[in-house]
Amino acid sequence: MFNYLIKNVKILDGAGNPWKFGDVAIEGDTIAKVGNISESEADNIIDGKGLYLSPGFIDIHTHSESILFQDGRAHAHLLQGVTTNVLGQCGSSPFPMNEKRKKTIDKSDLDVTWESTGDFIKQFQNKKLSINAVPVVGQGAIRHCVMGYEPDKPTKDQMDQMKALLKESMESGCFGVSTGLIYTPSAYADTDELVELTKVISEYDGIYFSHIRGENDFVLDSINEALTIGKKADVAVQISHLKAMGKHMWGKSVEILKLIDNARDEGVDVTFDQYPYKASATGLGAILPPWAHQGGATEMRKRLADSKIRDKLKQDIINGVDGWISFYKGVGFENILITDTKKTDKSIVGKTIAEIANDRNDDNPFNTCFDILQNYIGRVSIVYFTISDEDIERIMKHPLMMVGSDSSARPIDGPFTSGLPHPRTYGSFVTILSTYVREKGVLTLEEAIRKMTSSSAFKLGLTDRGLIVPGMKADLVLFNLDEVSTKSTYTDPIQFPTGIEKVFVNGTLAVDNGKHTNKFAGKVLLKK
Repeated sequence: MFNYLIKNVKILDGAGNPWKFGDVAIEGDTIAKVGNISESEADNIIDGKGLYLSPGFIDIHTHSESILFQDGRAHAHLLQGVTTNVLGQCGSSPFPMNEKRKKTIDKSDLDVTWESTGDFIKQFQNKKLSINAVPVVGQGAIRHCVMGYEPDKPTKDQMDQMKALLKESMESGCFGVSTGLIYTPSAYADTDELVELTKVISEYDGIYFSHIRGENDFVLDSINEALTIGKKADVAVQISHLKAMGKHMWGKSVEILKLIDNARDEGVDVTFDQYPYKASATGLGAILPPWAHQGGATEMRKRLADSKIRDKLKQDIINGVDGWISFYKGVGFENILITDTKKTDKSIVGKTIAEIANDRNDDNPFNTCFDILQNYIGRVSIVYFTISDEDIERIMKHPLMMVGSDSSARPIDGPFTSGLPHPRTYGSFVTILSTYVREKGVLTLEEAIRKMTSSSAFKLGLTDRGLIVPGMKADLVLFNLDEVSTKSTYTDPIQFPTGIEKVFVNGTLAVDNGKHTNKFAGKVLLKK
């Protein structure tokens, strides 16, 4: 007697093999049997005729840590079929924490009651989660704890402190360390510092996840830096949300992928993830050069009050400085859309910087941008249109590509639903299936599922997930390929997908007929 029997379904095993007809039985939290078992008895029998069954989708690049810690319902991801989130990306994680870091956080949605990564994870394990969570520690968070927002090279003592924090994080179960090298304080670390720090994770078989130092003019140099860190620290590398950013860089994906292929040929374990959209998302503050952020957000706003400093900022944004290029290049203010201002004035949400400048009769959009950053406390979220369709498809087809939404598993209601989140939040995985499999044929269905499941599981070392094989954990998605779709857009993003019929998380029915069942079977998965 099984708990669930899914009959007459097209099984996508997750490994990229052609689908096959069959039945799948679930017992407890595990896939108990796969094959022709339709006559078996079960407490619950589901007829999957005309539907596909795949492993649960693994989102290898998310920023869900703070939201899941406070509200684990995860509607935005779970209703797409995502059963696992990899947290702590782009150098940022709410752990570790200390007084130095607390003092320079501009505004936090979290009531911080921990210091070490281990303390955070222990609290996290007691939360009610609808999906699984994989922790990664942010290098920016570690540097913040030790050095604040200062750009200096670390002393030996400071480096030892950072290594100790990373070691504690790995021993607490983190899967690796991430960098966000366009963000401060992560960006203040040079290559040698990153190599020295990252060596710590080698003995734990950890992964170096990197939002590289530049995704436009310096993208090849930045990828080379990530590869150098991987080689010298003897660790696997995961390059985050791979792209060629800005109109002047369109087509550069050919060289990018060749560089990565060559590194693989030389023995570097490098892979990458991607979201299927032409627009990126970040905080507006990232438009400023790293020197503008020294001392934290308060000091940044003081600098923005000085007209002479504004003049210098404008020139650095346009021309670049010290090996840094602003994402503004090749984008322009007409393509930078404000999506959230947290708890401050919402009147500019849904408008581009250029439109706001026009509303204010300001013929210099740079001043408008600086005014917003100076006067709005906390993160000002944006999307900016920067990537070509050709580059998206070329990167997507590459066998090393995995799917990562670069978003948060937002709930359906409550305090975490403000603003206009990037539509990738609600549609990354279903967009792969609807647009790039069904409509455009960029990927076969089997290859798309592999990129969403076993590929990420294998990279992470999750040996009990990502495949439909007896003995694996029963994270499963039952979907109708003809109906899978999303209506989420940049100006109306908070819309849930269609075509995802049922989702199982650790053997528990978490989504039934496209609706959240309010079951909390997710777990914090720790590195073994």
